Amino acid sequence: MAYSKFTLEELKQKFNITLTGSKGKFNNLPEVTPSQFLLEALEEYLPLAVAIGSEKARSELIVAPILVAMKKHLNKQISLFSGIEFNVDIELGLNGFCDFIMSHSTQQFFIESPVISLVEAKNDNLKSGFAQCIAEMVAAQIFNQHQGNEISKIYGAITTRTVWQFLELEGKAVILDLQEYSVENLPKILGILTSFVS
Repeated sequence: MAYSKFTLEELKQKFNITLTGSKGKFNNLPEVTPSQFLLEALEEYLPLAVAIGSEKARSELIVAPILVAMKKHLNKQISLFSGIEFNVDIELGLNGFCDFIMSHSTQQFFIESPVISLVEAKNDNLKSGFAQCIAEMVAAQIFNQHQGNEISKIYGAITTRTVWQFLELEGKAVILDLQEYSVENLPKILGILTSFVS
């Protein structure tokens, strides 16, 4: 079973996950001013990504530049993985490819201490990515426990590339920020992502 095959009901049954919503949970986190390079890149890339219209183009032209900018802002103190296989427990169904994983480690050759899972929503529907993102967050939590990493909270992000939503997993409890964040408010998105790995 791949991460993308999970439903919210299966996550509740299999892992005793509880899901609650909290509007604006991450809204008070400090913003991060985007670099001039990122602003200019997105000004050029956004219309191109929309014109091409494919999920791949939006991923490469919108999401990846934002995540690379965050890595640079943090002086490369995190690692970033894209389209990587993350097999944690095949018997539990926690296996498959992840859109993006950010790790609280400078090790860029393999995943060491995952802290953020980012899922690209299918068909521009954020809700379609909830279960997959939570499954990847549970996998990251189990991975960290097996590795002896003391990371109490795992974070998730779901994006249509232009709209973002964020989650937090602590123990068995998932909190979904019900507020949607537009890429037009880039300082807020960068601030939230940066806070997750700081």
